[in-house]
Amino acid sequence: MAQPDQAQHASEPPDSLDSPHHDMVALDGQGGTWEEFIAGWELFRDPVYCATIAGFVLGFLSVYIVLKRMVFVSAAVTQGAGLGVALAFYSSIHLGIGIEPAYGAVAVSLAVSFMLVLDPQSFGLSRETMLGAAFALTGGAAVLVGSRITQEAHDIQAILFGTAVLVSPEDFYRVAAAGGVIMVFHLWWFRGLTFASFDPVAARVQGLPVGVLDSALLISIGVMVGVSARALGALPSFALSTLPGMAALLIVRAHLWTVFVIAATLGTLAGAGGYVFAFLEDLPVGSSQTVAAVAILVAALAVRQLILRLKKQPSTSAPAD
Repeated sequence: MAQPDQAQHASEPPDSLDSPHHDMVALDGQGGTWEEFIAGWELFRDPVYCATIAGFVLGFLSVYIVLKRMVFVSAAVTQGAGLGVALAFYSSIHLGIGIEPAYGAVAVSLAVSFMLVLDPQSFGLSRETMLGAAFALTGGAAVLVGSRITQEAHDIQAILFGTAVLVSPEDFYRVAAAGGVIMVFHLWWFRGLTFASFDPVAARVQGLPVGVLDSALLISIGVMVGVSARALGALPSFALSTLPGMAALLIVRAHLWTVFVIAATLGTLAGAGGYVFAFLEDLPVGSSQTVAAVAILVAALAVRQLILRLKKQPSTSAPAD
């Protein structure tokens, strides 16, 4: 089994980065086997762990994103992360200023997040207008900048759609560090963050700094999406930051803490499971993780419909004479 050099994966031809098993053996377009995946675990370990951590943390944050109706916030932030990576490459190639792409992704993601913190009404705009403008600007700019850096064209494609297979140790450590800090903060301030997010009026009455907590939430989303987009791609990062929360809310709504736990678990399954599925079926990784998240949402919808049907079934007991 050939061991590829992770440091050179960005310069490999595009068709060598589409599916996880390309680095092991030629399978003539057919998927790999579970035994081959286990045998190559040392190669696939970091990408799977990275997808697991990103899926868990983004899945946890997705509950806030869904309940606060911030889905398009996540879309704009993930597009901003893609633009940040493109700008980092552009700066290095054309300006001679070396910027780590992961830092570029986080910087632009945070810039978009801070823009959304501002009160749009003070500019005579609605929040939807600002979100639409941010999404269109960052998405279009990423493509335009990418057209000027043909040397890294495939890297830009990988960042936007998640086609890269290998995860560098640096990207893995960033995802792990950011995810760990964000989870510690959110678990520590869980009651305050949920109170301020879902009942801001009552939270203000209780003296909680709602604006500060909302800003902290957006910063958490911006940082985690930024590092995840660099490691996994913008498309799977968007899917993992929205769909697990939707699925969890379909399954259970009574206990908020349970919703967060289920969403984080489903995000983990989509991230890690999507990678394994891509290996077994010889498919692009980012698309597989995205489709896995969608499949989980569809399954949750089926479970929800089953629960509703069971609740609506009439009692089978005979009426008393």
